[in-house]
Amino acid sequence: MNASTSCQPASTAVLIVNGRGEYLLHLRDAHKPICDPGTWSLVGGGPEPGETPDETIAREILEETGLVLPGVTAYTTVEAHGQDVTEGNIRVYMARWDGVAHDLPVTEGIMFAWFDIATMAQLAMCPWAHEVIKAHHVEHPAPLMPGPRDDVCQGGAGAVKNVIGAHLFLERDGRTLLGRRHPDVDFAGGVWHALAGHVEWESVRACLIREAFEEAGIIVEPADLTLVHTVHLLDDRENAEPRIQLFFRASRWSGEPEIREPDRCTAWQWWPLDGLPDPMVGYTRAAIEGILAGTAYTELGWAPAVPATGGR
Repeated sequence: MNASTSCQPASTAVLIVNGRGEYLLHLRDAHKPICDPGTWSLVGGGPEPGETPDETIAREILEETGLVLPGVTAYTTVEAHGQDVTEGNIRVYMARWDGVAHDLPVTEGIMFAWFDIATMAQLAMCPWAHEVIKAHHVEHPAPLMPGPRDDVCQGGAGAVKNVIGAHLFLERDGRTLLGRRHPDVDFAGGVWHALAGHVEWESVRACLIREAFEEAGIIVEPADLTLVHTVHLLDDRENAEPRIQLFFRASRWSGEPEIREPDRCTAWQWWPLDGLPDPMVGYTRAAIEGILAGTAYTELGWAPAVPATGGR
């Protein structure tokens, strides 16, 4: 990496770092006439007419990731070299974000992913991007973050996004509807689970209405959905994000459950509330038990909360 501040930058890039000290990388197209094709690199790009570098990087972040990041600050200027390299001097910025990389829209290139500095040594990386990341890592070492179950109730690591899940609780004649997940899905393959989905750019009720129809052909109206239980979940998968699982009871609905997404669900069945199946997703079982007990909230996977101490 060659630091330079004398020349007007021809392009911009941004180091986006999360609370674990990982860097957000963008996999570039492999078969297009662009510089560094097929490599992992940084979000960024060249200016449009009349743009300042600050304006350029804000636009590029929005266009490439859909994000509007606060606190984007200039870090350094580097020079790019090599065949087909067109950037020249690149103004590099830095920013903080703690979201889920694979949830970002991919408007160009192949994908986004988080990588730590050690893993980058095994990647096909854009050379100048790798050099500037290594320099930044020396100046800003990755924080010593606790494991997902070590004193996680203490906080102090900054705001973290929680994934929101919407779940439908249907009850008929003392039975509740559950679906058996396809064996090949990423989460809980072959296990019984409530009808559910991740909330996208929509309200929770809108998500649940959409998922009910898409997955099972069930039609529910918003006015007939009532929140009956919440599970705040931290599971034991590596680097798992905290999740808020919301369970809504439908007072009425239309349609009989049918398998509409066979790659995700292989069966729908009404199970007795006092005879739930096994295997079953643990937090769904806990939520149903909470609903039957009349409780509104369950925590799973978090360390026990430590009471505040002090005197008057």
